[in-house]
Amino acid sequence: MRDHIYFSRERNSLFLLDQRFLPDREDWYECVTVEDVVFALKEMVIRGAPAIGVCAAYGCYLAAAELESGEHGYRPERLESRLDYLARARPTAVNLSWAVNYMRGFWDQEKLSHEELKELWLDKADGLLDRDREINRCIGRFGQELLADGDRVMTHCNAGALATAGYGTALGVIRGAVEKGKDVSVIANETRPFLQGARLTAYELKQDDIPVRVACDNACGLLMRRGLVDKVVVGADRIAANGDVANKIGTYTVAVAAREHGIPFYVAAPRYSFDIHCPSGEEIPLEQRPEREVTHVRGARIVPEGVGVYNFAFDITPAEYVSGFITEEGVIHPPFDFFRLWGK
Repeated sequence: MRDHIYFSRERNSLFLLDQRFLPDREDWYECVTVEDVVFALKEMVIRGAPAIGVCAAYGCYLAAAELESGEHGYRPERLESRLDYLARARPTAVNLSWAVNYMRGFWDQEKLSHEELKELWLDKADGLLDRDREINRCIGRFGQELLADGDRVMTHCNAGALATAGYGTALGVIRGAVEKGKDVSVIANETRPFLQGARLTAYELKQDDIPVRVACDNACGLLMRRGLVDKVVVGADRIAANGDVANKIGTYTVAVAAREHGIPFYVAAPRYSFDIHCPSGEEIPLEQRPEREVTHVRGARIVPEGVGVYNFAFDITPAEYVSGFITEEGVIHPPFDFFRLWGK
């Protein structure tokens, strides 16, 4: 699949394939300011934990580029305020704050001028984009070893190229298997209410000629009971030190059904999606999104006026439901203690 995130140095702008309109049309959203990036994150122009991190890195550069030298322009405290604003755009995916802190780590206020900082940050954002793509290919190479020829793999939400800088985590595992010549197919849960599976996963896989069927979220138990699912592979927005996983709402339900039917449940994620300072899933903040995402579909109301809804964007899958984590460093099997593994 072609690039969906790119930075134009000629226009000094970040361009994002607007995922709100897929698969019907391919529109590009241009980010010129940090406010544009925050809007893109909050309104789901771009989503997926690794992609959020990459966009946040470019957002740091745009925040610096907005501030011109002078009395009312660039001052460290003004830039700090913009970075804090960016880091708070969405609460669950750890990649957002990780990327902002990563960029902050190169900000030496004593040695770098404003222009030097902008140049450095843009180079670092480009590097993070390239690094994420390579990480995903590593995840794909390790993960494909877990798939057998003929496997039917269920996914939940979109953890493909569109959720990363390219190639994908969960779908990177699928792509890795296909590149090894394995005949694998995908069952993409539709993923209400934003329909990332139906709209985005199916869109990606169709472009790559990888067999895919879309299933209603509430069909996963039936499909497993009928022997139509061999493996489950999902992505993650944050993984706690004990292995609890925050991912798109409904992931926990899929994991419970997979365990009941003896189906391996794998999580594919880069190392910077692991929050080793978060002891368990109980401490992960779960974003609640606007009611309209549930009450309306394509602008049409489907819920009676005055009826409230729950719209948690994520849930927590306990570590005991996870068969293994697929990372760029290899597959990690239980028991999980990521603070002990990476906290040194």
